[in-house]
Amino acid sequence: MATQTHSLSYAGCNFLRQRLVLSTLSGRPVKIRKIRARDDNPGLRDFEASFIRLLDKITNGSRIEINQTGTTLYYQPGLLYGGSLEHDCSILRGIGYYLEGLLCLAPFMKHPLKIVLRGVTNDQVDPSVDVLKATALPLLKQFGIDGESFELKIVRRGMPPGGGGEVIFSCPVKKALKPIQLTDPGKIKRIRGMAYSVRVSPQMANRIVDSARGILNKFIPDIYIYTDHMKGVNSGKSPGFGLSLVAETTNGTFLSAELASNPQGQGAAVLPEDLGKNCARLLLEEIYRGGCVDSTNQSLALLLMTLGQQDVSKVLLGPLSPYTIEFLRHLKSFFQIMFKIETKPCGEELKGGDKVLMTCVGIGFSNLSKTLK
Repeated sequence: MATQTHSLSYAGCNFLRQRLVLSTLSGRPVKIRKIRARDDNPGLRDFEASFIRLLDKITNGSRIEINQTGTTLYYQPGLLYGGSLEHDCSILRGIGYYLEGLLCLAPFMKHPLKIVLRGVTNDQVDPSVDVLKATALPLLKQFGIDGESFELKIVRRGMPPGGGGEVIFSCPVKKALKPIQLTDPGKIKRIRGMAYSVRVSPQMANRIVDSARGILNKFIPDIYIYTDHMKGVNSGKSPGFGLSLVAETTNGTFLSAELASNPQGQGAAVLPEDLGKNCARLLLEEIYRGGCVDSTNQSLALLLMTLGQQDVSKVLLGPLSPYTIEFLRHLKSFFQIMFKIETKPCGEELKGGDKVLMTCVGIGFSNLSKTLK
């Protein structure tokens, strides 16, 4: 793994997942102090404790120490082991919260990972499973992570506050990653989407589709939005509906946007027509930001570039999100890697917002624990 094993120290509850994931990959222990120390309810929340338990399941020999109040966490990572697992995610956050961490770690396991995650599949905070399936999986394929065992399948949908959803994620292991050169996003050629409804009238999904198409049809004719109405036990424990949209470009870039209805008993009721319109506008906003990777997956792309072979990788991104900026700082402290960042003002040919060209040389991270066959 990494040569330096001296532990890193942080304060505060922000970016907990980033720190734990990078600690696991670099093999460097991490100590996080003052986790909500001044809060009325101090310490780690349920969903963070659940993420730590998930890391404990997929690794072998991790040492986790949490003090009495839960305000200090010491994490000494073990080896990524993988295998067949099940995990009940906290219903305070979506399954996407846990999947984002798993997508970073899954290719570097000893055994191929096959995991069943239960909880909330679609909520208003985290990327939904639909969006990760449509955008993160093709991104991993660009780095050479592929195979018939590479899939993300939604068995049941679960909306907050009850949850009750279930997804299966399986990923093959990889010895090393290919470097990438994603500098030309291309033009939008088609838009696909998924309007889902659970425990409400199936007509809701059709109303969402009509209003979203009303906006998007002005720009491009090739639009198809599937409707997914899950019934019975597959519909989870709470009612709700939502829409996820994905625009695909001529060069195989995927840009996504999504919206979900307010959880039962919280906030005002959302009209499906408004939700469809707003989601279509969010997609147009994401297309305006542009780049070869959408804003949800910026940090995943940068991590995989860092861990690639010792070769130059380039990617053109839209404006960097605050989460990505903090992620770059963490990459510097865990892996001593710096990106060359060039701003590309939007010229005539690059319609939309200003872009950023990120270049780095991979550290040549090799999956030492992969079993030899």
